[in-house]
Amino acid sequence: MKNPFTTQDSAMLLIDHQRGTIKLAQNIPYDVIVQNTRALARTAVETGMPLVLTSSEEDHFQGTLLDDLQQIAPEHYEKRIKRPGVVDCWLYEPFKQAVLATGRKRLIMAGLTNDVCIVYPAISAVEEGFGVQVVVDAGGSPTQLADETCLRRMEKHGVELTSTNQVMAELATDWASDEGAKIQGIMYEEVLKSLVEG
Repeated sequence: MKNPFTTQDSAMLLIDHQRGTIKLAQNIPYDVIVQNTRALARTAVETGMPLVLTSSEEDHFQGTLLDDLQQIAPEHYEKRIKRPGVVDCWLYEPFKQAVLATGRKRLIMAGLTNDVCIVYPAISAVEEGFGVQVVVDAGGSPTQLADETCLRRMEKHGVELTSTNQVMAELATDWASDEGAKIQGIMYEEVLKSLVEG
């Protein structure tokens, strides 16, 4: 692959991984979403990638961001962009400015739900010239049909779809490198361990 996303040119955006919102993602198991979200957050933090967190209406049913994010990325958690209800977070100026401040033109996005909270900012960012990958299995939708519909819509607009392991491998480039070994360790601890040792 000629031009993979790298930890040097990409930013990680985790959108609305909230205690209430995660209950709306019914097409992917809760534990899978959490483990994949943890893996992405750790990858960003431990490789020095810019990480932007945002939440929507924390005082409503959506709730606060998952405790895992607060534990893994406490500084980013404190700086999270708390939106008052704007659905497309790209249209909420404080969030957009936080992304622009990273200086990165390639964005790795994941969030809850795929069919509401991710589809719009992913398309909006592409429309403004950003390269965007959406990590499908670090989010989910109320139904499989809803998920498949939003994935088709995003692809139609030029968003690249990926999975947690796939994007982590892309960022690693070489498992034998220092950074690659670090990412491989995160992948094993968060995603693969239960499969290998289970």
